[in-house]
Amino acid sequence: MKNEGFTITDDLQASQLQRFLNLIIDLLFIYILVLSLGTTIILVALSVDNFALSNWVTNLSAVEIGFYTAIVAFLYYYITEVYFSRTIAKLLTRTIVVNTDGTKPSKRIVFIRTCCRFIPFEAFTFLRKNGLGLHDEYSKTFVVRKGELIKKRKENGALETVVQF
Repeated sequence: MKNEGFTITDDLQASQLQRFLNLIIDLLFIYILVLSLGTTIILVALSVDNFALSNWVTNLSAVEIGFYTAIVAFLYYYITEVYFSRTIAKLLTRTIVVNTDGTKPSKRIVFIRTCCRFIPFEAFTFLRKNGLGLHDEYSKTFVVRKGELIKKRKENGALETVVQF
């Protein structure tokens, strides 16, 4: 659903502090997921007497751990933003990912956004003057304060697409 006439303005965008908190909290959750999944694999392997699998997991090289972590991070960002338009950090900071017209991004747009997160040092590009990260710019999305978005959408008579979030 496109909303002609409604666009995201600077006053709706999340602050740099909120964006920084999103980064730190999301990295913490990804770290927890990586450790939890690795531990689960080891415990399952040991419970079925598959010592080869548990030894393989405990002896992963730095490159293998990096690859495994990248897969977990990709799935974390993609799944949470496709289904909820927000990660766990964005839930805690009351922010949400939207298109330029304030609607929920498509799977394709979230895929682009998620892929861009793997550009080296991209995680800190939101610290630039415009407050947008490269993953925002390339996917043409914004991280906004959800409460302010709903309020502004009500004022513009465009609430129907906000309720879906």
